[in-house]
Formats: sequence, C-alpha cells, structure tokens
Amino acid sequence: MNATPDTIKRIEKELIDIISFPKDEVLKSPEEIKDRKAKADKAMMLGNSLSNNKVQIVFEDIAGKKLVETTVWGVTDRYILLKRGMTLPLHRIHEIII
Repeated sequence: MNATPDTIKRIEKELIDIISFPKDEVLKSPEEIKDRKAKADKAMMLGNSLSNNKVQIVFEDIAGKKLVETTVWGVTDRYILLKRGMTLPLHRIHEIII
C-alpha cells in the first residue's frame, strides 16, 4: 500500500452508507485486481465462519482513503456485502488486510 497511516482516515462501518464513490478503478494492474478478489473471497469465508472474523479494508471515496474494520458477509463481481445491506464497491478497494 502506498499511503502512509497519516493519509488514511479510520471510519466506522455505519458511515459507509453515506459515502460517495467515483466510478473509476483504484488499482492499476489485472494482477492486483485478481488478488483483491481472492482476498475478498477469503474475507467472506472468514466472516461466515463461526468466529465471524473481521478484516480491515482500505478503500477510496471522493474525499480520499479510508480504513474500516468489518465483517464481510458476501462478495459479488462488483461489491463486498456488509451487515444491514451495506456495500462497498470492489473497484474502490485498495487493500483487504486479513
């Protein structure tokens, strides 16, 4: 990850519903995109395990990079699904820290 901790704002998952996301992809290479999807799938398996393990997700909205700690309940081709129907667009996720 290129950002320093000073440039990433930690937020609560409940705020994700009010965030605006640009349409462009944040990652540059097909390999990074493939790796992100694999990590998203692994995060979903951890979230759906008996221990409901949380992961940290670094994503970027219109204001800059954010970090949220949450449980991933599902993954589609375009979104990560969180509690209460909240979603994060995959194309705006820089990193999933498991």
